Amino acid sequence: MQRLPRLAYSTFLFPLASLALVAATSTGCADDSGNDDEVGETSQDTETSTDSDTETSTDAETTDTDSSTTTGEPDPAAEWPTLDCDPLVPDYCAFPFPSNVFTSDDADSPTGRRVALVGSSLPNKGAEIVPDVFNRADGFSPGQAPMTYMPNAANTGLARWDNIELSMTEDSPTVMINAETGEWVPHFAEVDVSFDADPEDGALMLRPVVRLDDATRYIVAIRNVENDDGEVIPPTEAFLALRDVLDSDDESVEARRPLYADIFQRLGDAGVPRDDLQIAWDFTTASEQHNTGDLLHMRDDALGQYPEGEGPSYTITNVDSDWEPDNIAFRIQGVIEVPLYLDDPGPGGLIVRGDDGMPEYQGTAEYGFTILIPHSAVDTPAPVLQYGHGLLGGHTELQSGHLRSFINEYNYILFGTDWAGMATEDIASIAPVLATGSAEQFQAVTDRLQQGLVNFVALTRMMKTSMAEDPDYGQYIDPSAAYYLGISQGGIFGGTFMAISQDIERGCLGVPGQPYNLLLNRSVDFTQYFDILKQGYTDGRDLQIILALMQMLWDHAEPTGYSHRVTNDPFPNTPAHDVLIRAAVGDHQVTNLGAHLMSRAVGAAHLDTGIRDLYGLDPVMMENTGSTYVEYDFGLPPDPIDNLPQEACNDPHGELRKLEEARLQLDTFFQTGVVTNTCTDGVCSFPELSGC
Repeated sequence: MQRLPRLAYSTFLFPLASLALVAATSTGCADDSGNDDEVGETSQDTETSTDSDTETSTDAETTDTDSSTTTGEPDPAAEWPTLDCDPLVPDYCAFPFPSNVFTSDDADSPTGRRVALVGSSLPNKGAEIVPDVFNRADGFSPGQAPMTYMPNAANTGLARWDNIELSMTEDSPTVMINAETGEWVPHFAEVDVSFDADPEDGALMLRPVVRLDDATRYIVAIRNVENDDGEVIPPTEAFLALRDVLDSDDESVEARRPLYADIFQRLGDAGVPRDDLQIAWDFTTASEQHNTGDLLHMRDDALGQYPEGEGPSYTITNVDSDWEPDNIAFRIQGVIEVPLYLDDPGPGGLIVRGDDGMPEYQGTAEYGFTILIPHSAVDTPAPVLQYGHGLLGGHTELQSGHLRSFINEYNYILFGTDWAGMATEDIASIAPVLATGSAEQFQAVTDRLQQGLVNFVALTRMMKTSMAEDPDYGQYIDPSAAYYLGISQGGIFGGTFMAISQDIERGCLGVPGQPYNLLLNRSVDFTQYFDILKQGYTDGRDLQIILALMQMLWDHAEPTGYSHRVTNDPFPNTPAHDVLIRAAVGDHQVTNLGAHLMSRAVGAAHLDTGIRDLYGLDPVMMENTGSTYVEYDFGLPPDPIDNLPQEACNDPHGELRKLEEARLQLDTFFQTGVVTNTCTDGVCSFPELSGC
């Protein structure tokens, strides 16, 4: 048990799943490249893919509270018991989640905790989840949605995504605070309807709209939540015993009395009385070292393989000089040799660790790349522009018609490689996770994603060094400047790449978001995958636990672990970066809510384009220097208030990038670092494209 600090500091399904997944990636979410003047391969851009504004409201600060019950003052010797199931929610073993009672004492970890989940307590689709990979963590995801279950809970009175301000007032039924500072965390709340439109077992979830801090203890409190009949749901017997100091024969209740004295005291000090609480609990987020240490070590070790001014070796396998005569002078295809940290460079490969527990160099591996040199670069050497492709696609998506014309008009050399880990060939390793519910197998995805990010870093270095010295094609490259353009999944993982890149300082993250835990239920791309995952489960809470566990692994690669370091307080040996984050209002594939959260994490300003105000993002007019968030509207109706995807009218997901206003804005940002409003009269609204 961990002492609380003193108050002064504060497999047979695999073929079926694979076929279903392939079908899913072939319908409904293709990039515009299939409709442009295709040349060569048809590409498919299937896209789904600081600091916190946590000021406590005046209402919350001035609430009168009385926490002086017989529990007395917080006990500095209070301890967390480690439980398999928590009787605070007797209806569902793993709730509330995440919770410190699902951790154990570890004085050697940065947080003092170690996750201690038990397979028998987790969702079972025929075989127990093996929790070892999750139990490596010293806390839970900073992108996690704390969740619990209250019978037939209704959304009545909750702060929803269109009324986030309510979550910071005493009228909010749901509250989340930083246990050390007492600051309230802005969020919205919702009852999960993704599994069943009229759920009896829907999880009540709190979704922070800011990235939570690393290695930090948070407290969640819920009061006055009603059921479908408009009645306030009573607390469970176990929580009532803690709240009202009643006798209990439950050992875990007795063991937690000093802990809850601390919890109630901290809530009281933050303006949350205990008297009407229906449930409260605490959890600790994982340390930054846990989430980012592996990838940063791999990056530094990989780039350390090259002497100053040199880069990776490569082999050119094909050159087309008449592939697309209108815009492209040369299409170059080849393979890059990169440092490898996996036991297998292909799908399913896992990180190999040395005696120190860190990823260990395993020699080299080859990964494919494509480079497009436009006609304009034949006349004037061009800076290089790295491309990040869409959901489970590939780097040949950079051959899209709108990109070919853009790089020739504005003079950029476009290049890219696959997002190893979430590219087309990785479908085979993702399928078993969904088909069997074996969430621990998702490690193969996120381990390889980290290798994929190393590949991206190495490819940039290659373009600025060894390729720039190529005897045939180096003459067209201006190695003094390099930029990044990621779309959808490329925009999402671009939030990670732009936090770790040492060679690119400006990047555009198109239609992105974070965390995946928020994005998936609200994406049409995930609908067919979700149908596979649902098979074998009858309880929506099981699926939310699966997604929560996967988020704990995703954090090692997706922007939740990294985006807060893009601009402010960069990682060691890393420059500060500026990013242009752009979203299409009503996006069917990547919810704008994820783009808003990413923008808050980055610390971006909101360039006012005449559409709407956004919580926690400071507006600027007409132009802004540095990291900036921009929205384009396409005339769709408001997004669903529940955790469901937008499906009305035409999907604007792929429209933004093709607008001439957006192309001009992109080039201006790359060249000057200034984001300008290029729309007529400053209003970026294009309803004629919606088909509504």
